[in-house]
Amino acid sequence: MKIKATLDRIPGGMMVVPLLVGACINTFAPNALRIGGFTEALFVNSSSTLIALFLLIAGTQITFKTAGSSVGKGVTLLVFKWAIGALLGLIAIMFADSNGLFLGLAPLAIIAAMTNSNGGLYIALAGQYGKEDDKAAYPFLALSDGPFLTMVALSIFGAMGFANGMFSPMSFVAVLLPLLVGVVIGNLDRDMADWLHKGSDKLVPFFAFSLGMGINFSSIIQGGLSGILLGVMTVLITGGIGFLLFRAIGWNPIVGASEGSTAGNAVGTPAAILAANASFAPIAELATVQIAASVVTTAILLPIFIGFLSKRLEKSGGVAKYNNPTS
Repeated sequence: MKIKATLDRIPGGMMVVPLLVGACINTFAPNALRIGGFTEALFVNSSSTLIALFLLIAGTQITFKTAGSSVGKGVTLLVFKWAIGALLGLIAIMFADSNGLFLGLAPLAIIAAMTNSNGGLYIALAGQYGKEDDKAAYPFLALSDGPFLTMVALSIFGAMGFANGMFSPMSFVAVLLPLLVGVVIGNLDRDMADWLHKGSDKLVPFFAFSLGMGINFSSIIQGGLSGILLGVMTVLITGGIGFLLFRAIGWNPIVGASEGSTAGNAVGTPAAILAANASFAPIAELATVQIAASVVTTAILLPIFIGFLSKRLEKSGGVAKYNNPTS
């Protein structure tokens, strides 16, 4: 049975197939693997640990000379994604109907879904299509986790003020530290770095499956067509602009497109915003289900979109020309 050969023929197969299998199990038999012990630890709860290890290994391939490119890519991804989400949110606020909705979408949902990306999905896609400094850009993307950047956008628009506790510097340090440990190891001993790097790709299907165990397809039904629309917009607009931006700069455009997703933790943003400002009560519940639908939609659609873009790039040399040591 040619499992690996089959997965290799599917765009992003090593990531998207395990993720979808995990999501199917979580949707239709959620307790099948939640039996405790090593089974639950590996197949349900391992994503954070494996992503941290993946990040540490990526760090071993970063020299102090090339660290600047990781910072540049990470900051660029963070800023452009926030700017797009904030701008579209402002447009939605300006042209909202009498119910406070734009195309059936709550502006709060648009901002939260489009500014907060799925880090695990980014790591998997950057791991397959990018190089080490692309993976090492991830800690800067973690700054978008939670409601902080959504609150920044709403505050700029005059919709609300800041609230304490919306951003934790220590959370950023906690994400960055595994990468820094890897950088230190790699710069102290290249043999150790090479040994660690040999196994990094094998982590992808395992943490992708675990990520899938956090996805429930019923979220698409609850969010309705408007939630699906939000997911499609997130992939095509933020992913598409990321592709064009990175290509214009001369970086791997597939990595730029890999930001076109919505993170699972964005689902909690409306509740956090509501706790800070009660005026969002009428739309907080609707925004929550729309964001949840976007999470699932982007998790399914983004790898397919990335596969399509990768095929298009093959006509001009593919991603390999962006992944050589001089780029």
